[in-house]
Amino acid sequence: MAIISTKNIKGDIFGGITAGIVALPLALAFGIQAFGGIDNPAASSMGALAGLVGATFLGFFASLFGGTHSQISGPTGPMTVITASLISGAWASSGGDFSSVLISMSLAGLFCGLFQILFGIIKIGKYIRYIPYPVLSGFMSGIGIIIILQQIYPLIGLKSPVLVVDMVAKFPAMVSNGISASALILGLGTIVIIQLFPLITKKIPATLVALVVMTVISLFLDMDEKLLIGSIPAGMPMPFFAKEGLSLSGLDWATILKASIIPGLTLAGLGSIDTLLTSVVADNITKTKHNSNKELIGQGIGNMVAGLFCGIAGAGATMRTVVNVKSGGRTQLSGMFHSMFLLAVLLGLGSLVKYVPLSVLAGILITVGWGIIDFKGLKDLLNIPRADAFVLIVVLLMTVFVDLLTAVGIGMIIACVLFMKRAGDLVEGSYSSGEMTHFDKESPWADEGGIPENIKHKIYIQRLNGPIFFGSITRFQEVMHDVPNDVKVVIIRMKLVSFMDQSGLYAMETAIKDLQEKGALVLMTIIQPQPMYMLQKMKLIPELVEEKYTFKTFEDCTEFLKSLNL
Repeated sequence: MAIISTKNIKGDIFGGITAGIVALPLALAFGIQAFGGIDNPAASSMGALAGLVGATFLGFFASLFGGTHSQISGPTGPMTVITASLISGAWASSGGDFSSVLISMSLAGLFCGLFQILFGIIKIGKYIRYIPYPVLSGFMSGIGIIIILQQIYPLIGLKSPVLVVDMVAKFPAMVSNGISASALILGLGTIVIIQLFPLITKKIPATLVALVVMTVISLFLDMDEKLLIGSIPAGMPMPFFAKEGLSLSGLDWATILKASIIPGLTLAGLGSIDTLLTSVVADNITKTKHNSNKELIGQGIGNMVAGLFCGIAGAGATMRTVVNVKSGGRTQLSGMFHSMFLLAVLLGLGSLVKYVPLSVLAGILITVGWGIIDFKGLKDLLNIPRADAFVLIVVLLMTVFVDLLTAVGIGMIIACVLFMKRAGDLVEGSYSSGEMTHFDKESPWADEGGIPENIKHKIYIQRLNGPIFFGSITRFQEVMHDVPNDVKVVIIRMKLVSFMDQSGLYAMETAIKDLQEKGALVLMTIIQPQPMYMLQKMKLIPELVEEKYTFKTFEDCTEFLKSLNL
């Protein structure tokens, strides 16, 4: 474990506490969602406690041992969907035994942590980059849809079914039995505040404002107790084997272990993807580079400890991480301070949480689910390659109506098969052309001698050597990130880029926007037919790069450079 710097202690304290304030309502909401499949009045309070415990222990130990300095970890939407399925299954198979439920959840968390530590040891982190964008897009959009469908029920004061099919099919019948108008008003009010309050100020987290305001309003509505969280136990959490009221005798341990391993592996895989994507976001904001394998080990330790103390498993949380960084957090201390704040709530303020309406937390989660849906990817379905669109739709539908692990697995298989076909088509095309331009590393550079000497130091030429697709965008992002900040003109040479998929298109869009924000003029030369078609279809040309800044030959580009007053 590396020595943690205290040079940014003030920023880390403020960032960590701010992230903790944002994390509090989310931890409660995700915990209650995880226990949503249990038909028992105590489920809400037990879920809220599990969410807080998971956020506290995972957040602390993942920061202490992880490899992303400013990351905040805790329960997330995708992880909670898996946990909810595990808990509802354990509840049904045990005949309504809370002990079996808590032990199954704890063991799944322990297995999740063990697998993540193993992932880190065998250095599997670098392979996350090979997951295509359509798979991630369909997967995350499916998760968002599941969260929204599940939370519509508590939004109107009803108990949500476990299966998505039942959520849709049983909705008319359940609504016909009556809804709670007060719950609906509070839930909709929560959504409105979360959407509109940032227009007033972004210094105070909108979710916290919504939680406090709507809870205070609910005190004057005389709400039914079953529509509230209820009391959660205060005090220091205990390990599941020493937890008061938890009986370990008479349990079918073989069945529980078998039922916990696969969910644990699913949580580990999903949590690793979720975490490392957040790590990339943190890198982009802080201009640092995380250690992916160390981060997986840290997450594994955190999830093991969280599981040991009956907390739900989690991962790196993008929104909380961004809040932390924007508030000044830069080192692992920020994540640890975030956890200390949650621990203080757990130890001293748990009695106040019982008044929070479930519909308020449903409103918070609906906004979370809405934010998870990849509207950009869905909007571009008609513009991206048909193979990518097909993969995205298949993964989305399977995520919603089958299960998450199967969705990602099938999506990866389809994406790999389609990519092999694309690669075969490219090779066949090069055989029939009679030219070796795809492998010719000299000719693209031989024509650069015409650039005047007096402006060479103001120009940066980025030579791309092959297709830009989901397996190569990490390297592409690295080389584009290395472009100096003081250059006036960046020339992107596209002669050897024979193919771009959706991942490559979005990576190119981000790179061009970053360069333009630095004040650089972006020029593109010798764009091959397929990339040109996709760039125009997605309107990167001419909306992002005007057509007058694209050139069919490098000589044309050189003549244009001579006309500039650099």
